[in-house]
Amino acid sequence: MPDKISDNKNKNSKKNVVLFALLLSVICSLLITAAAGGLKGFQMANMALDKKINILKSADLISKKKPSKQKIIELYNAHIKEVSVDDSGKILDTYVPHSLNLYFFQEKGEIKGYILPIITRGLWGKIQGYLAFETDGQTVSGFSVFSHSETPGLGGEIESAWFQKNFKGKKILNSQDKFVSVGIAKGQVKNIPQNLQDHYVDGISGATLTGRYLSQGIKDTLVRYDAVSITFRQKLLKSQNKTP
Repeated sequence: MPDKISDNKNKNSKKNVVLFALLLSVICSLLITAAAGGLKGFQMANMALDKKINILKSADLISKKKPSKQKIIELYNAHIKEVSVDDSGKILDTYVPHSLNLYFFQEKGEIKGYILPIITRGLWGKIQGYLAFETDGQTVSGFSVFSHSETPGLGGEIESAWFQKNFKGKKILNSQDKFVSVGIAKGQVKNIPQNLQDHYVDGISGATLTGRYLSQGIKDTLVRYDAVSITFRQKLLKSQNKTP
């Protein structure tokens, strides 16, 4: 009997308890790592699909009802083309490191507009989205938000349909054809001077900083891609001059 009691004490010693806890921790860590590795491919595929969805949304190719995965891929392959351009706005035949990337929206091979990726700081993290333009190089045709970390119900409203649809038809040039960008107003657009209304969308109540960061991020992006917009504007001008 004393030997059995001694054996039980040895099994329940502090050393054995610690070793058991360490072994259990190692096993759990291995299982979590294995699960994470298995899910990584699935997560990456979902992210790639979400990007396609938001690019298509910015080009107004997806309605409120989300299509099937197969339909999304078909729409993307049929209408969207990713290209790289240099600082002068010239389209590059091959990918060049540090070049600018954008997307053409096409209909039966004809370019109907272009889409710029927006990446900017927000209140709590990065805001990523897409801003689409008509071929005149100045009129916004759509906007979508791919990811953000803004507060739900406040800055998080940037992903809402009511907010995003307000970008459509806005201009990045003023009446003197000077670049002014497009931004988020502090309140409703109807309350700002009429000559500025074409360049702003309604702000989000309680999310002034989110609006400020997004406005600055859009402006910075448009400045970087200015050569692209100018190229489209010049092509439009040439086509108009050729018209009898």
